[in-house]
Amino acid sequence: MASILKAVYMKRASWSRKGDFGRLLILAGSKLYTGSPALSGLAALRAGCDWVTIAAPERAADAIAAYSPDLITYPLKGDFISKKHINELVKLSKGFDSVLIGPGLTRSAAVLDTINELISKISKPTVIDDDAIYAVAKNKSVLRPDMIITPHSTEFKVLTGKAPTVKDSERSLLVKEQSARLKVTILLKGHKDFIASGKALSMNVEGSPMMTSAGCGDVLSGICASLLARGEDPHTAAVAASIINGLAGKLAARDLGESLIASDLIDYIPKAIKKKLK
Repeated sequence: MASILKAVYMKRASWSRKGDFGRLLILAGSKLYTGSPALSGLAALRAGCDWVTIAAPERAADAIAAYSPDLITYPLKGDFISKKHINELVKLSKGFDSVLIGPGLTRSAAVLDTINELISKISKPTVIDDDAIYAVAKNKSVLRPDMIITPHSTEFKVLTGKAPTVKDSERSLLVKEQSARLKVTILLKGHKDFIASGKALSMNVEGSPMMTSAGCGDVLSGICASLLARGEDPHTAAVAASIINGLAGKLAARDLGESLIASDLIDYIPKAIKKKLK
């Protein structure tokens, strides 16, 4: 597994410049949820993406901008993403290398319909997480091979109609079958992560039972999207992100135990990458 990260994080050329290692657009947040987009964005930067812009409804965008000067925000009029934003966001996406959609968008029918239309019109490699999983579950025709879906067990059942067991053999077979059926990379989160892209199947055992606080999945999706923006294929990006996120959680749990929260993972991403690159 360490060899995957060594292939992802090769030595940079001396004349590397901003943008060489990816530009990521995150479509996330609402008046109700402002933290999850920030967690995804900061995780993406710590995973080595050069530029992260978060397009979010105004309240979320303002909160995110105040939280970190490293995150660029693109405020959208209103409290929730809606169809009036579609043309604007599709045009905006053309300047980015990958897109992450879902965290904190909420699940009203209007929002889910908007998410599906956005996914169908944006042509960049995309990570689908959180509320966007509920959207594509209603319209799987928008899925493409250059996408990664990052469900936990409940979201996996919503997406596929199949409930994963905790048995490795059954879980791996199910993820592989559904990935092939949907023609998309699936990263099924859990005590062990299972990643499938059609016939390709990987399992990651890094992680900790302490990684149950809200937002840990947002960190993972941000890392996935970061690696897509850097030019990795979906399976490599998903496997490498799983390793980084899991090891960051393992290291954080060793130091913090029951006090671990999602934002702690971001501080441990550099330590996880460094450990695997030794």
